[in-house]
Amino acid sequence: MTLIAKNLKHLRHLKRLTQEVLAEDLQVTRSRISSYEEGRSAPTLEFLIAVSDYFKLPIDILLRNDLTKGQDASFIEVGNQRVLFPITVDSDNENLIEVVPVKASAGYLAGYDDPEYIEQLQKIKLPFLPTGKHRAFPIKGDSMLPMKPGAYVVGRFVESRLDIISGRTYVLITKNDGMVYKRVYNHIDTQNTLRLVSDNTTYEPYDISIEDVLELWEFTCSINTQEYDEQELKISSIIQMFNTLGVELKALEQLVK
Repeated sequence: MTLIAKNLKHLRHLKRLTQEVLAEDLQVTRSRISSYEEGRSAPTLEFLIAVSDYFKLPIDILLRNDLTKGQDASFIEVGNQRVLFPITVDSDNENLIEVVPVKASAGYLAGYDDPEYIEQLQKIKLPFLPTGKHRAFPIKGDSMLPMKPGAYVVGRFVESRLDIISGRTYVLITKNDGMVYKRVYNHIDTQNTLRLVSDNTTYEPYDISIEDVLELWEFTCSINTQEYDEQELKISSIIQMFNTLGVELKALEQLVK
């Protein structure tokens, strides 16, 4: 069975439509829907355009991706006729997330909107994640201490810029800076910008236009690939970290003097 045949049948089932209802909505015969779903004939270009408009999915997605891997029909529209598959599952119906490897992170900016590129990313299972579409990104540098270089941040895709919460950390895919992980302050209403702040205060904050943000992923959890040594975990570092997050630890400071 071809991908388009599988996808057409899958999408119809997700929408709980009979072949008769779908045929009526697309203004074709039921036998034509049946023929396409069973792979007995290839759909015409006009039919593919109609299906694309009906299910709000690009034709490229319908032809080149196995949509049966998605749990539901709530594909995330990100503009410019591209979508993000919210959830993929394994053979045991467990949720999977894509992992952007370190070697491929430089190419993510070029491939983030290419379904074939995303499809080829390795996938892992993290059963404790909350609901939503998640992806894991490699973190480089020391701007977000105590995050160690080589760590991965797992982020939940932010569908609406209205959902950005000031003070939380996000992985941003930007036109000019590529992939960055920063604490974000939302100034969209007043300046149409986001202020990006590093937890390591040796790095200066800077502003970025919301128009330059291609994707935004809110921090869910992190995965460290290196062990911390004793010096990295000394009490002064912990106090500094919590103070940066706005937590008052004066009592604790008095205890360690």
